[in-house]
Amino acid sequence: MSASLSRRAVLASGAALASFAAAGPVFAQTTPDRSTILATMKRATAFMTDEVAVGGGYVWQVLPDFSRRWGELEAKPTMIWVQPPGTATVGHVYLDAYHATGDEQFYDAAKACADALIAGQHPRGGWNYVIDTAGEESLKDWYETIGGNAWRLEEFQRYYGNATFDDAGTAEASQLLLRIYLEKRERRYRAPLDKAIQFVLDAQYPNGGWPQRFPFVENGGLHGHADYTPYITFNDDVAGENIEFLLYVHQALGSNDPRLVDAIQRGMDIFVATQQPLPQPAWGLQHFPDTLKPAPARTIEPQAFATHTTATNIRSMIGFYRLTGDRKFLARLPEALDWLDQVKTPQALIAPGRTHPTFILEGSNTPVYIHRRGSNIRNGHYYADDNPNNLVIHYGSFRNLDTAALRAEYEAAAALTPEAVIATSPLKARPGTRALPKYFTLKDVSIWDMGTEGRRPRPVAPTRAAELAGALNARGYWPSRLTTTSNPYNGPSPEAVTGGEYQTTRVGDLWDTSPYTTDFPVEGISTQTFINNMGDLIEALQAAS
Repeated sequence: MSASLSRRAVLASGAALASFAAAGPVFAQTTPDRSTILATMKRATAFMTDEVAVGGGYVWQVLPDFSRRWGELEAKPTMIWVQPPGTATVGHVYLDAYHATGDEQFYDAAKACADALIAGQHPRGGWNYVIDTAGEESLKDWYETIGGNAWRLEEFQRYYGNATFDDAGTAEASQLLLRIYLEKRERRYRAPLDKAIQFVLDAQYPNGGWPQRFPFVENGGLHGHADYTPYITFNDDVAGENIEFLLYVHQALGSNDPRLVDAIQRGMDIFVATQQPLPQPAWGLQHFPDTLKPAPARTIEPQAFATHTTATNIRSMIGFYRLTGDRKFLARLPEALDWLDQVKTPQALIAPGRTHPTFILEGSNTPVYIHRRGSNIRNGHYYADDNPNNLVIHYGSFRNLDTAALRAEYEAAAALTPEAVIATSPLKARPGTRALPKYFTLKDVSIWDMGTEGRRPRPVAPTRAAELAGALNARGYWPSRLTTTSNPYNGPSPEAVTGGEYQTTRVGDLWDTSPYTTDFPVEGISTQTFINNMGDLIEALQAAS
């Protein structure tokens, strides 16, 4: 539930980490020939596999001398990250490069990512946010030190020892195993893939919802709050990611396993069941598995309706109608759209990107906003109230929702007959007749891209490949401005509040290990930059063909 990037967000945002200007050969302002593009891709990949990777896996960013490494938090030298844009995301772009070139170097690199994920796969089949190649005791130590002092990242403040659906980590790793297995049907990838599939099936509640983490643990709560991780989770599109993966499996493996279709159907039905009655026909980030009422999540996320989750669920249910032809998925969407219009940001608070308050209290339609007091994890405290001032900046108390566009999407879908939508549905098509998209990292691909290449709607600028070939430095990486950093672990946080004002900051005092935006960016190596640049070069190959 952190603010980290899923693969979708990485691809939507583009190269968010700007490259430093780097000296290099100057090419004409046209697309280089295919051999030059391929050589650039191969050299950048060799640097990543030979120098950056740890056991075949990756974190998000590293310093050029490898003295510090980060995923969402600072990582030990032995750790790799599962959360995008980590190990699985890099594996996907390697496999995309293989599809574009046929060069075995990229296939071998993708397999190394898959192997790293398999080595850290939970016995039940899913993945945690991180993997420590040094073993469980080293990972526990990380949770007790760096993770345990990250004030604003509650999901890292204790070691659960299980796996998570949060931030698409398990979903993306599972998709990579599926793609790797399908590529050459190597038998050694089938058992880990089957474990991943079984994990998604095992974790699902009978009513169709998925928890945030699984298997469940005892006494999992923090800061005096109940453990939120078993609650039915919509945040970060947990249910949507799982449904998408199961649909990929159903089609790509040509599987007639009735468990898959049943799980997909129940996974869609829970959206209908959890939409609350009038006058608040909305959804929360999470819902109680028994009452199906909105539930609290982290201490930064109160028991309330969430406007952005409601908007996401509306869009998901439009997709479910297109999958099934069942109009029950559309029936109450006008109510949810009307509710979003009712709770939009009060006129006095409207500003760019602030169309709606994030949280609306159950029973009153009162918006609440997120605050904190203190200076670190030990003495700090998050709370919500109706004061829209002095808000934390690392978790948005407002959202930007285009309800007019949502309403137009609904009306366009509602105008289609069930017969028309079923004709194009990958769920209704015979298993094995819809191939996975050829590429997974060129754009935000989905089940609707099956049977296509999954290319971007607009081509890369002709000069882009020349820029990237020239910007790759002598060592073989694209220098990136690392705009985030963190305080090194400085021992247990003190009980006394230390000096400074931390109500609105991303980081607290010097004991807080949470990442923050720095005023002094340094040069480093970024997986996100690598993924985006490789995607640009893959697209450029077509223009150079």
